[in-house]
Amino acid sequence: MGNIALSLWQRTIDDDCPALRLDDQVLTYRELEEAIARAAGVLRELGVEPSDRVAIQIPNVMEFPILYFAALRLGAIVVLMNPLLTAREVAYQLSDSGARFMLASPASADRARVAASEAAAEFVLIERAAFARAMEASDPVADVFQCDSTQVAVIIYTSGTTGQPKGVALTHLTLGSAIETGLQLLEIGPQANAVTLITVPMFHLFGLTYLHLSVRIGGLVTLVSRFDAEKVLRTIERDRVTWFPGVPTMYTAMLNCPGAGGYDLSSLQMCVAGGAPLPVEVFHGFEKTFGVIVCEGWGLTETTSLGTFTRPQMTRKPGSIGTVIPPGEVRVVDDSDQDVPTGEIGELIIRGPFVMHGYWNRPDATAEAMRGGWFHSGDLGRVDEDGYYYIVDRKKDMILRGGYNVYPRELEALLYEHPDVFEAAVIGLPHDVLGEEVAAAVVLRPGSHVTPDGIREYMRERVAAYKYPRVVWFLDELPKGVTGKILKREIPRPDLRREQGPPSRSTRTERSTGPR
Repeated sequence: MGNIALSLWQRTIDDDCPALRLDDQVLTYRELEEAIARAAGVLRELGVEPSDRVAIQIPNVMEFPILYFAALRLGAIVVLMNPLLTAREVAYQLSDSGARFMLASPASADRARVAASEAAAEFVLIERAAFARAMEASDPVADVFQCDSTQVAVIIYTSGTTGQPKGVALTHLTLGSAIETGLQLLEIGPQANAVTLITVPMFHLFGLTYLHLSVRIGGLVTLVSRFDAEKVLRTIERDRVTWFPGVPTMYTAMLNCPGAGGYDLSSLQMCVAGGAPLPVEVFHGFEKTFGVIVCEGWGLTETTSLGTFTRPQMTRKPGSIGTVIPPGEVRVVDDSDQDVPTGEIGELIIRGPFVMHGYWNRPDATAEAMRGGWFHSGDLGRVDEDGYYYIVDRKKDMILRGGYNVYPRELEALLYEHPDVFEAAVIGLPHDVLGEEVAAAVVLRPGSHVTPDGIREYMRERVAAYKYPRVVWFLDELPKGVTGKILKREIPRPDLRREQGPPSRSTRTERSTGPR
């Protein structure tokens, strides 16, 4: 298996079938193929060559899949970026990946332009009308570059134990294996009537996976650029959507949308929940209200979103993440990588053809994560006697805020750069809507006069909007173990359900919240 851009186009569906839809704009497979060929021509004229890293910072609009497949067609390596990242974060990812080009939409252009200048990458604004004119004037690239299947195709950044984001390097072979595994898992073949609604970001593996699957079977992807529960429900009804992948906050919002039960969602064959555990009450409520099966699974960027899954025909156990997805293998192990008995808690480790090649230019981090040939997820879980897995906790302190991964170590490193901060710990606090809210417990240096609002604004200026801590409170000291390690579970939490009262001497709690 070589270039994934070639293998995805092995379809038996008529080229006049619709491939992409965004509101009233529709592209058939013939039109999509032409757009990709012309976009590849635009990129080639810019100077993109095989193995060049091309960063794409574009939301769920038509230009995303066109440019994504165009870059792969040229044999380039795509670096996918969240449009919400700050200039500082973008500059780091550009520099770390060695990206030569930065493609950004108007919404993120100002930050991306600054970052590209800092990282010595060429900035390219992807404005719809101008991009359409450039494609019209370009010489289309008909041939797909025949690269080796072991070449890296995509880099997606995630944080690690060092606090600095690491680039997950996924090869053409890894992505191809993930696609074929997904097709077998969902038991779907070529079908023109398959309609997948994608509102989860395609710059994350969850959304990208369903783009790959839909194109592979010749189905239609209907895009909702920004999640809105009412619009998603209307779109499912309008387009007769058959597949819907979403995160728990989306299911909660759809279930609680006014008049939700009045929408006709009978076309849905399956909804897939991922990104965080789906609350049991939402699980039951969604299925009862809409009469559709919701299947939960578990996977990570490093495993191309695959790991375990609850198939539609299986006995479903609410709260479970399902059973192992073959040909993958999952074990529950202790700190010595020895299997723990059934029902006991340990770390979930996984191996299989859909597991990452490694971290980009991080051999030490790769060796640590892939000990013994198994990817160590950092998630704590257990398996029951029927082979169903359950996530119990996160060994890593990752926070899931509204479906987005927030990594405390990255934020703590920034907090320690503040001249008034002596110590800091970032944790997740339970939140009824978002799942978790980002919060920071801070110990100030003697004589400091900064306020919680000052800390919050300092962080807000330096990280993406979904990351910065909305809740900040001060402590005289952080609890520590005998080795000096901060014990996050023992940190006194503020009570978010009541108004702030006079702070005690030991907690000096001050609540600071900002706009959602």
